[in-house]
Amino acid sequence: MNSDVKQSNINNLFMRKKIAAANWKMNHTLQTSEKFLEEFQELSKNIEISKKPCMIIFPPYTLLHEFKNRLKGKEISYGAQNLFHKENGAYTGEISAEMLADTGSEYVIIGHSERRQYFGESNELLAEKINIAFKYNLIPIYCCGETLAEREKNIHFKIIEEQIKVGLFHLLNHEIKKCVIAYEPVWAIGTGKTATPQQAQEIHRFIRTLIEHRYGSDISEKISILYGGSIKSNNASELFSQPDIDGGLIGGASLAASDFFAIVNSF
Repeated sequence: MNSDVKQSNINNLFMRKKIAAANWKMNHTLQTSEKFLEEFQELSKNIEISKKPCMIIFPPYTLLHEFKNRLKGKEISYGAQNLFHKENGAYTGEISAEMLADTGSEYVIIGHSERRQYFGESNELLAEKINIAFKYNLIPIYCCGETLAEREKNIHFKIIEEQIKVGLFHLLNHEIKKCVIAYEPVWAIGTGKTATPQQAQEIHRFIRTLIEHRYGSDISEKISILYGGSIKSNNASELFSQPDIDGGLIGGASLAASDFFAIVNSF
């Protein structure tokens, strides 16, 4: 993507841009991703420019260089699902921030609930990942959220506050305003359950208030906060209509072009 388009995306982000982010996780091959892009670009050309959110796809690592070729000059941005917290070295199988930047990636997901759950990633480790992402000019989408047990114990606000403060509050003003935050109620991912719009809004407002107390309202009101808990076409509009929900980090419903388009068209 050329520098003018990239700078435009960053400027839009500072204006609290609406965002539809597709996290493909461990899905799609070169062949199926090409089919997706062809179908999605055909569908999305009919959306009014003024109604289009910032669209970002997070494919597997193996597709990033292909996306660099396929999406050059297009309206769709792309990024990586994870990165390693060290700059380089003897870390077999890991992917560095420099490697991601070399693919033309603009964004990287940090702290997804599956990384926390399956790979034991701590808030302190994620803070290191945030730092290395910024060193290579990658925009982080930082994830936070509570498990069902934590919500039932009524400690979900405490959990989220710790995730935000440890993972992000070491950043300077000019850094934090570049971040995107995604709230993931872990109990609503892949379970068929979804937080009600009111539950989601309550947490999004809480996160924005935390940022306001640390960095001021000028910054807190410009940061996009996404919802990441089983968004589908039949609940997207109601979720996105909430005042502090600026879009979605979408998993399973982003794998088919028609499903992702329906969500994009919900803004």
